[in-house]
Order: sequence, then C-alpha cells, then structure tokens
Amino acid sequence: MSSIKKLAGQTFWYGFSNIFGRFINYLLTPLLTGIYSSEQYGDISILFAYASFLNIVFTYGMETAYFRFNNNFPEKEVYNTGLFTLILTTIIFTAALMVPVPAVASFMKLGDHPEFVKWVLWIVALDTLAVLPFSKLRFENRPRKFAAIKITNILVNVGMVLFFLVLCKGDYERNADTAWAIIYNPKINIGYVFLANLIASGITIILLGKELLAFKPAMNTKLLREMLIYTAPLIIVGFGGMINETIDRFMIIQRFPGSIAEAKSANGIYSANYKLALLIVLFIQAFRMGAEPFFFKQAAAENAQKTYARVMKFFVLACCFCFLGVVLYLDIWKHFMGIRNHPEYLEGLKVVPILMLAKIFLGVYYNLSIWYKITNNNLIGAYITIGGALLTLVINYFMIPYWGYTACAIATLVCYGFMMFTSYRLGQKYYPVNYPWRKLLSYVVICLILFFVHQGFKRLSPGIWWTHGFAALEILAFFLFVSRIEKKEFQKLPYIGRFFALGQR
Repeated sequence: MSSIKKLAGQTFWYGFSNIFGRFINYLLTPLLTGIYSSEQYGDISILFAYASFLNIVFTYGMETAYFRFNNNFPEKEVYNTGLFTLILTTIIFTAALMVPVPAVASFMKLGDHPEFVKWVLWIVALDTLAVLPFSKLRFENRPRKFAAIKITNILVNVGMVLFFLVLCKGDYERNADTAWAIIYNPKINIGYVFLANLIASGITIILLGKELLAFKPAMNTKLLREMLIYTAPLIIVGFGGMINETIDRFMIIQRFPGSIAEAKSANGIYSANYKLALLIVLFIQAFRMGAEPFFFKQAAAENAQKTYARVMKFFVLACCFCFLGVVLYLDIWKHFMGIRNHPEYLEGLKVVPILMLAKIFLGVYYNLSIWYKITNNNLIGAYITIGGALLTLVINYFMIPYWGYTACAIATLVCYGFMMFTSYRLGQKYYPVNYPWRKLLSYVVICLILFFVHQGFKRLSPGIWWTHGFAALEILAFFLFVSRIEKKEFQKLPYIGRFFALGQR
C-alpha cells in the first residue's frame, strides 16, 4: 500500500497544480466567450489545436524516453543527451516552420493574421525546452516545485489576459488618457490570448533555470540512438492522440454545412462545451504526471501487476465521481461559458455527457498503455492509436455534414472505446494483469443509469433546487453503494481507511 500511497501523494501535488491552475485559467472561459463571438472563439481553439500538433513534433516522445532509460543509464547522462537533442531540434523545427506560416494561416482561415501562427510557434518552442526540466522534477520526486512553477505559469497567463483584455481594452474603449489605453491595439484582437501565453511560457523557462543550468551540452550517441528507436512509435502514438483530441476542430471548419462563419461558430460552441469536461480531464492529467514515473519504477517489483490492477480500480472510481459531478450539475457548469452575452453556447450542452464518458475511456486507456511501454512494444501502441485516429477521421468526415459537432463527440467516444478495448485485449496477451473488469464496468454503467434517471427527473421537477437536491442524493447513493462493495479495499487506504473500519469495532 505504501507505493499506492506515494502515488496518491504525488498525484495530489500534480493534481493541485493542475486543478488550481486550470480552474483559475478556466475562469477565463466566460471572459473570453463574453468578449468574443463563437466565431472568434473558434479561431482561438483552432490555433491551440495547431499548437497541440506541434508539441508532438517538437518533443517526439523524449519525456517518456527519459523515464524509461533512467533505469538503464545514469540520470545525468539521459538528461543531458535528451535535452541537448531537444534544444537542437527545436531550433531547426522553429526556423523551418516559420517559412510556411502564411500558407498555414490561410488554411486556418486566418490569412489576415499570420503573426498569430508565429506566436504559437514561439509558445511551442519555449514549452518544448521546459519538457525535460519538468520531467526531472517528477523523476526526482519534487512535485511541490513542479506544482509551484505550473501554478505560476497559469497565474501569469491569466494575469496578462486580464491586463490586456480588461484593463487596457477597457481604458481604450472609454477613451481614457492612460498608458494602458495606448498599449491596447484593437487589430491584435484575439492575439492577446496568445501573447499572454507566450509571456507565461517565457517566465516558466526562467523559473526552471536551476534545472536548465544542470544541463551539460553532451551527447551519448549510443544512448540517443536507443532513445530515438524507442520514441519513434511514440511519435505516431502522440500524433494519433492529437488527431483524436483536436482534428475535429479542423474538420468542423472544412466539413460543416454552411458558410465559413457558421462553421467557425459551430467550432467555438463545440470547443466551449468541450471544456466542461474539465474535472475529469484535470484528474487524468494529474494522474498521468504521477503515474508514468511510478509505473516504470514499479515494473521490476514482484507484485507489479497487482499494484496496477488496484490503481486502475481507484482511478475508475475517481472518474465516476467526476462524471457525476459534471453531468448532474450542467445547470451550474453552463454558466462558465459566458452564456449571458452569447447564449448560442448553450446548444452544445448535449455533447458534454458523451465527451465525459469518452474521457473515462481515455483515462482507462492511459492506465492500460503501460504494458507496451515497459515491454518495449511501442509499435503495437502506435498501431492501436492509428486505428483510433482512422475511426476519428472517418466518422468526422462522413457525419459532420449531417450531425455537425455532435459527430465529433461521437467520434471521440468510439475512438477511445476502441483504443481501450484493443489495448486491454493485447495487454492480456503480452503482459497480463488481473483487472476487475466486471466490477469496474458495472460502476460506469450505474453512473450512466443515474444520469438518465436524473434527466427524466429534470423534466418532472418543479424547480432547479429540487433537481440539484436529487443529484446530490444520487451521488450519495452511489458513494454508499461503492463503500459497501469496496469496504475492505478502502480500509487499507491511508488516512481515510480508519473511517471505514469504525463499523467493525
């Protein structure tokens, strides 16, 4: 249990930085959707989708390789080789991608603002240089410093957005005779969102100065060759993952029936509602931060498979509560989309439960994927991801003209369901783990039943407080049910275990 306790502690700090920071950042959503139309918000989302693709190109799986090869080579050697390579390739990639910027801006229907694409390139370049320093903090079990820098990044980003779009823009529109009014340029428009991010990324590099100064420009060519062989399939995995996560933003623009303005509006509506999967996404990200180095270190332990199975159980249960916390209280979460100024965002609420379930499948897949990483079968992982990406592309291509952005949510669900199931089946062949699948599947099904029951109650309910009260009762009932089934398991947990043992005294 000590290993799971350690993972839980690290996940808390990674989760704290993600949840606190992202929640503060998430408060920008009603600000941005209030300032910008759904069409303009769609432009913001598509540029960040472009950044996600570039992150895969620039980092090419080096983060995972760092954790993997620290078990076979001295950490300093792995760090120096990996960071030296990332610095070199970041310079090359950034310089090369500056050339087609006008064409990329034109493809994204942003031909009047190619500078937005350049700023995104610089953001990606700076974030790439921070990847291995952050990985070093994770490997050395320093989650507090990791969390502090991540939170600072978010606070700076949010602070700069407020500075540009509230203080400077407000003074400019009031014709105030202040320095802030002079700073604001209305032609930059949504570009201030990217400038704020760029400033935050630059400050993050400064805060990681100690880790960057620990770098010595040296390269072990033999180690680098092994690392690149290991990461090659992970690049495909990363690209497939980004296709599954972001390609729908591009395809809505290209395949949505109607004008470009209508397509951008649909993209903005979908992107804003996509963010309502915040809770479960934050938990999955926090879990991955702690789990990746943890899983690699546990691989050599005698009871590794048993540990993986128990971690999966706690992970799915946490996801179930996140699911219920969002889908049963959409009447509250919807206010984070700036619906007062732009009520059109409300029409996208129907995709949120679909996306939440898809995220549970994705989180389970992340848990399962450890088998091909520790058995050096990354190529199989690449094939699984390619299969999911093809499903995403096909469903979106053929169904967006008929179902609009709802097709994107369905494609996400089908894709992650396929990847989860396929990874489980192959994992049982190469690295069998006795996951309690029947029990875990029943928990997810019960959550879905509670959601549909709640939908029926909403139609009959006399008011919103009755609806919220009924939702609280459903969550409590699920908690009591799980507590009864998993009582012995919960009794072994640190801190909270004593509460479940009280009944036996």
